Amino acid sequence: MNQDPPVVAGPDPSAEDPFAVFRHEHLPPWALVRHRFDATEVTDVEAAVEAAFAAMGDVIRPGQRVCLGAGSRGIDRIAEVTAAAVQAVRSRGGEPFCVPAMGSHGGATAEGQLEVLASLGITPESIGCDIRSSMETVQIGQLEGRIPVFFDRHALQEADVVIPINRVKPHTDFAGPVESGLLKMIAIGFGKQRGADTFHREGFPAFAELIPAVGQYSLSRVNIPFGLALIENSYSRLLRVEAVAAAWIWDRERELRDEADRYLGRLPAHDFDVLVLDQIGKDVSGLGMDSNVVGRYYQGPTGRGPSIQRIIVRDLTDHTEGNAVGIGLADVALRRAVKRMDPARTYMNSITAKTPEGARVAITADTDRDALDIALACCVKVDAASARIARIVDTKHLEWLYVSEPLLPDVLATGGCEIVAGPAPIGFDASGNFSDELPE
Repeated sequence: MNQDPPVVAGPDPSAEDPFAVFRHEHLPPWALVRHRFDATEVTDVEAAVEAAFAAMGDVIRPGQRVCLGAGSRGIDRIAEVTAAAVQAVRSRGGEPFCVPAMGSHGGATAEGQLEVLASLGITPESIGCDIRSSMETVQIGQLEGRIPVFFDRHALQEADVVIPINRVKPHTDFAGPVESGLLKMIAIGFGKQRGADTFHREGFPAFAELIPAVGQYSLSRVNIPFGLALIENSYSRLLRVEAVAAAWIWDRERELRDEADRYLGRLPAHDFDVLVLDQIGKDVSGLGMDSNVVGRYYQGPTGRGPSIQRIIVRDLTDHTEGNAVGIGLADVALRRAVKRMDPARTYMNSITAKTPEGARVAITADTDRDALDIALACCVKVDAASARIARIVDTKHLEWLYVSEPLLPDVLATGGCEIVAGPAPIGFDASGNFSDELPE
């Protein structure tokens, strides 16, 4: 005897909106909040760089060829700093040129690294000197009899003096006495893809020891009299330019790393159900999103907080040039972010870093509304109407954020935040995307 087919509850999965089952009709209102930090910053970049050079005395002599190392990070006013360094070299009679000191970034090609520098405002015209880009390196020795040490060919063979310029800050992938900064640029940045690959083959846990060891090894074989260390404030604005003599880099950079950690902008609460990032990118963080801010790494929580159940990524920055490394930290991504992903740049960076997880694409949604509904549906023990939701531009810019009403008491309790507008319903336009933009 024929039986009637079973009755299936819920929406037809073949319908136009297959995720309608996850739609939350009641979302909490949210408010636009301003998060205030200490706003002290450098006001005259040229004077600050000149003062740093002057503190080093007569280490640059007339006629010397001086190579300036520039990295791939979105450092505040880095083009101005580099241009001022060029001027400082010239005023002392030196002949400056610049090289990209960024390991495998820019797709590990000479052209790609020039494009990265140009995206940061660093061009021959803007800084006033030649930029010599090549992936060629020279092996200058071997550490511990087994780890080859590489250095940029132009810097090694065409310069009498090499000066790295880099921001000092906590790293996103490992913890140690020194992390991102001068020694890392010397050890990895100038080592290009071969040097970066050699480092990463040892694994991130080894970086805490390898970076100072390889950095000091390179310092003993390359004429690097000092480096320009840059510190940023909590608004990611340039706070200080300091010249650090080679003999003191190891000691001083440890102090600067701790200072930078104190200035690092952080979210004004500890527990979040959903965090929405408007964008990620290499100019924001080496990891696309800063693990020190979101409290998670590929293997799970960092242990320092905050605790965030689900992360949404809406887009990539323009300056990341399609490098979507870090999208693997997201739980949900907007399709526009995924479409902007350049596989070659992303994969090269991820493979060199031995972290293929960084290139894994999260659940992909077409609209902000879909992404938020999916993220909430993936949360544990959360009622959508009382969800603790926040939205920020990216992990580098934390002055402005949207905060859902259930999260507001914790945010306001910090004493550094104030409500600018709202609370009001979370607004979506006719396409299902957020109708309000965060201030820049």
